[in-house]
Amino acid sequence: MQILPRVMSHPVIRACCISIRNFSGSNLLSLPSSTGEANDLFSRVRVPSMRGHLRDALSLFYTAPIQFQSRAVYASLLHECARHGDLEQGRRLHQHMVLSRKPYGWLDVFVSNHLINMYAKCGDLHCAHQVFDEMPSRNVVSWTALISGYAQRGFGDECFRLFSCMLMQYRPNEFAFASVLSSCRYVHGKQVHGLAVKMALDTSIYVANALVSLYGKSFGAGGDDDGAVDDAWAVFEAMEFRNLISWNSMVEAFQFCKFGTRAIDLFTVMHREGTGFDRATLLSVSSALCGSNDIGVDSGLKFCFQLHSLSVKTGFSMEVGVATAFIKAYSFLGGDAADCYRLFTETSCCADIISWTGIITAFAEQNPEMAMFLFGQSQREGLAPDWYTFSIILKACAALVTELHASAVHSQVIKYGFAGDTVLQNALIHAYSRCGSIIMSAQVFDEMESRDVVSWNSILKAYALHGQANEALLLFSRMNVKPDPTTFVSLLSACSHSGMVEEAIKIFDSMFENYGVLPQLDHYACLVDALGRAGRVPEAEKLIKKMPMEADSVIWSALLGSCRKYGETQLAKLAADKLKELEPDNSLSYVQMSNIYCLGGNFDKAGQARKEMKGSRVKKEPGLSWIEIGNHVHEFASGGRHHSQKEAIYTKLEKLIGQLKEMGYVPETNLALHDIEEEHKEEQLFYHSEKLALAFAIMNEGSLRCNKGLIRIMKNIRICVDCHNFMKLASDLLGKEIVVRDSNRFHHFKDRLCSCNDYW
Repeated sequence: MQILPRVMSHPVIRACCISIRNFSGSNLLSLPSSTGEANDLFSRVRVPSMRGHLRDALSLFYTAPIQFQSRAVYASLLHECARHGDLEQGRRLHQHMVLSRKPYGWLDVFVSNHLINMYAKCGDLHCAHQVFDEMPSRNVVSWTALISGYAQRGFGDECFRLFSCMLMQYRPNEFAFASVLSSCRYVHGKQVHGLAVKMALDTSIYVANALVSLYGKSFGAGGDDDGAVDDAWAVFEAMEFRNLISWNSMVEAFQFCKFGTRAIDLFTVMHREGTGFDRATLLSVSSALCGSNDIGVDSGLKFCFQLHSLSVKTGFSMEVGVATAFIKAYSFLGGDAADCYRLFTETSCCADIISWTGIITAFAEQNPEMAMFLFGQSQREGLAPDWYTFSIILKACAALVTELHASAVHSQVIKYGFAGDTVLQNALIHAYSRCGSIIMSAQVFDEMESRDVVSWNSILKAYALHGQANEALLLFSRMNVKPDPTTFVSLLSACSHSGMVEEAIKIFDSMFENYGVLPQLDHYACLVDALGRAGRVPEAEKLIKKMPMEADSVIWSALLGSCRKYGETQLAKLAADKLKELEPDNSLSYVQMSNIYCLGGNFDKAGQARKEMKGSRVKKEPGLSWIEIGNHVHEFASGGRHHSQKEAIYTKLEKLIGQLKEMGYVPETNLALHDIEEEHKEEQLFYHSEKLALAFAIMNEGSLRCNKGLIRIMKNIRICVDCHNFMKLASDLLGKEIVVRDSNRFHHFKDRLCSCNDYW
C-alpha cells in the first residue's frame, strides 16, 4: 500500500507529471476536476519540461498498482511522449491502457484527445485518425488535434476536408483556423479567411499570423503575384497586436515573393520599434538579400554588413545556420571570398560535415572555385563527405571550365562507396557534360546498373548541348522508362541545334499522341527556335499565334534571333516590343534591333535603338571568357585591358590573326561597332574575350590543363559570327580541337568545322 507514495514522490515520475492545465498555452486539453491523494499530488507537480528520463519514468509507472494509474497521469505521460516524439513509448502506453481492461467509458474524450495528439505529433496519422474514428463522442478539441496533426505534416487537402466536416458539428476555434490555414492551398485559404471574418476570429493573433504566412507563400499560386503579398500586408496592417511571429511572417512573405527591399525596410521598422528579432528573422532577411532583383549590389553589401554586425552583438552569428546564411548573402552580392571563409571559421560549431556542406552550398553557384577549395579543406579536417555533400560539389563542378575537378570528385564518390548511387551518377553526367566532356558523360551513363528518367534526360540533354542530335535520337529509341516533359525539351533542343527541323516537328507532334505529354512553353520555344534557325520564320510566327498559352520571353527572344539572321525587320520589331514588355531590363531586344538595322544599312534607327536602351538605363551584359591554366582560372573581358599580361597577349593574338588571314580569314567588320556597348566602341572586333583567351592558351601551351591538345574556353554570352569563323580556322592552323561553351551550347571546333554545323 506504500507503492503509490514512493512512485509519485520519485523525482523521475515528478519530472514527467506536468500539470495538464499547463499542457499547452491554449488549454485545449484541460484536466477535468478530480479528487483523491494521487490527483491532488499530481495537480501540484510542476517541473522543467526538458528534464528527460521519459523511459525511466514509464518503467516506474508500469510497476504501480492499476488503481493508482489515473486518467490524469496517463494523459500527462502521453503528452510527454508527444513532446519527445517517442512513438514507440506512446504506442506501448496505449497498449498498456487497453490491456489493463479499464471499465467501459474510462477511455473518455479527455484521454482519447491526448492519444490523438500523441499519434499526430509523432507522425502516425493513421493511428491518430483510427482513434478519432473509434471515439463514441468527440468535442472541438478532438477535431482540432487531428486537423493540427495533418497540418504539421503538410497534408493540406486532408486538413481542409476535416475542417469542412468539423463545420457541420462544431464551431471551430482559433487554433483550428490557424492549423488549416498553415497548410491549405491559396484558393482554400481565401475561403477559410472569409469564414474567419464572419466568425470574428480573423483578429486572433494566431489566425492573423497564419494568414500572413499563407498569403506570403502563395506567390504565383493565386493568379496575381502582387495580389498575394498585398493580401498578406493588408492582414498584417490590420492587426491590433503583433508578436515576433507576426513580424517574422511578414518579412518572410516579402522574402518569398522576392521583394527584398520591402523585407529590409520592414526589418528596419521592426528593429527601430524595439520588437526584437530572432534566428528566423535573420535567416529571412539575409535570404532576401540573395533572391531579390530590386536590391543593388552596393546597398545590399552595406546592409548585409550592418545586419551581420547586429547578429554579432546579439550572439546569433555564432550559430552555423545564421553564419551560413550571411556567407551565402555575401557570396551572392560579390563579397570577398576570404572574408566569407573567415566568417565561417569564426563560428562556434563548424566541425561537422553538415556545416561544411552548408558553406559549400553557399558558394556552389556564385563561386565554384571557392566551393572546391572548401570541399578540399573539409577533407583536410578529416571529415568524410556524405551523399548530399557530393551532390552539391558536383553542381559546382558543372560551372567550371574543365572536367578535371569533376573527375577528381568522381574518384572520391567511388572511394566513399557511392559509386552505385543513381542520383550522384546523374549529377556526374550533368557535371561532365557542362565541363565539355560528353565522352565521360556517356561513360557514366553506360556503366549505370539502374537508370531513372532523370538519367535518360541528363544524357539526352548532354548530347543536345554538344550538338549530337543523331546520338540523342538513337538513344531515345532505346529509352526503357516513360519519358516526361523534360525528355522532349532535350530532344527538341538537340534537333534545333543541329538544323533537324523535320525531326523536331515529328517529335513535337508525337508528344501527346504517343506519350500523353502535353506540350508546354519550353516545347513550343524549342520548336519556334528550330523553325527560325532553318529560315522558316513565317512558320515560327504562325506557331506562336496558334499556341494555347501566351508566349514567354524565351519564345520571343528565339524568334527575334531568327529575324536577325534572316533580315525579317518588321517581325523582329514585334518580337522586340514583346520582349521589352516581359523583360524591360533585358538588353537583348535593344541590341538585336540595333544589329538588324545596321545590317540593313539603317544606321539612324540603329542609333535610336541604342539611345533608347541608354535612356531606359538598361545595360548589356559584358562579354567574358574564362580558361584554366595550371591551377588558376583566367578571366578575359573584351579588350583585355585588365589582364596582367595584356601586351604579350595582344602581340600573340595579332600574330595569330595574320596567320589566319593568310588562310582566308575575313573579319566580319560590319559587326565590329554595333555588337558591343557604345562606351566600348574603341575596342576592336579582334579583341573579343574568347580570342584573347585562345591567344593566352597558346602562350601557355606547356602548362595548359587539357587532354590530347584540347583547348577549352567558357563564355558567358552567345559567341558572335566573327569569333565562330575565327575559331574554325584556328583549330585547323593549330591542329587542336577548340571547345567553346557559350550561354546556349558547346561548340567543338576541329579541322575548320564546328559541331553545331553553323546552327547556333
